[in-house]
Parts: sequence; C-alpha cells; structure tokens
Amino acid sequence: MSRPQDTGEPAGAVLQQPPPPVRDAAGTEEGGTGGTGRVRRFWSARRVPAGLLALLTLLIAGVFLYDIAAVRAGRSAMAWRRELARQLAERPLDDVWVLVGAGVAAALGLWLLLLALTPGLRSLLPMRRIRPDVRAGLHRDAAAVVLRDRAMEVAGVQSVRVRMKRARADVRAVSHFRPLDEVRADLGAVLDDAVRGLGLARTPALSVRVRRLGRKG
Repeated sequence: MSRPQDTGEPAGAVLQQPPPPVRDAAGTEEGGTGGTGRVRRFWSARRVPAGLLALLTLLIAGVFLYDIAAVRAGRSAMAWRRELARQLAERPLDDVWVLVGAGVAAALGLWLLLLALTPGLRSLLPMRRIRPDVRAGLHRDAAAVVLRDRAMEVAGVQSVRVRMKRARADVRAVSHFRPLDEVRADLGAVLDDAVRGLGLARTPALSVRVRRLGRKG
C-alpha cells in the first residue's frame, strides 16, 4: 500500500509497507535491513500494458473459440480463418510479409520482456530503510524542489535550476553579486548537507555550476 507522507517529510515522499520479511533457517531476515544493506528500487505494476495484453489475448482467443465451436456445431468456418490457414500453408518462410510479421512479433515480445524485467518508476528514488517493515521513496521533482530552495538561501544566488537524476544532481545557478568562487563554495557546502538530509538510500553525486549573466547590449 502506498500513500503520501504527510508528517514532516518533503512533498512527494511515499511509503510502502511490504509483506512480512521471510526468515531463513538461521533466523535472519531476508530483505529487511533496518537501515543497512541494499535497498531495492520500487517496481511498477505495469497495469496498462498488462491490461492491454490481457484484453487483446481475450479477444483473439474468444474469436477463435467461437469459430471452432461453430464448426463443431456443423457450420462452416469463417472465411478469414480459412484464408489464414491457406496463407500459412502456402506462403514460403522467406516471404516479405512473413518476415515483417515475425519481426513485429519479436519486437513486441522483447518489449514485454523488457517491461517484465525492469523495475520502472524511475522518478521514484528509494530512501534509507529505518524500519525493516516500511519502504519509503522520494519523487525526483520533490527532491529537486528541496535542493533548489536550499540553494536559493545562499547569498549571491539569483536563480537556480536543479535536474535530479537517479545517481546525480545537476545544479545550475546564476549569481548576481559576490565572487563566483565564493558562491560556488557556499552552494557546495549547503547542497552537500541538503542531499544528505534527503535520506536517500543512494546519495547522488552533486554537480554544481555557477555563472554570471552577461550584460545586455
């Protein structure tokens, strides 16, 4: 079950309570870390692709079953099924349309395998597990807002743009007074503390760039 975190965490945080941890023969927990160990990424439910695939399979199977039942009842098979059987029996394997159909089917199969084997939810960053029975995550946009707000507190910073990735946070700031080296040093110190304060399981690397707007004219 996932629900927004509304007790002091940054906006965009979510909580997920997984099934009870499984204990092995030695009595240790598998998956529960209590703040240590590897934290896994959140997996997407893939409801839309799964629903579309199930609906398509149901429609195709329903049409074939109806036609087979009609034949068993003494009626003639549908024209499209007779034509399909003839084409499959007579068309050679090196035919262009056969190769195109096989390529499309292989591409769809690879896409479905990719969806099944990858976690998805790239916008959700896993947080450190303080309790073994609770998993928390922070949306990238929420993390970027936190870093941007902290960066705007540094003297000399006029504007900030933060791009949050899974393993890195890119910060681009514009300064309108103070030497750029001083602004960059202060930004680095403040953002290092802010990144640690996010509580992410994998602390992203920080990339900070500061520039001055050129004079017009």
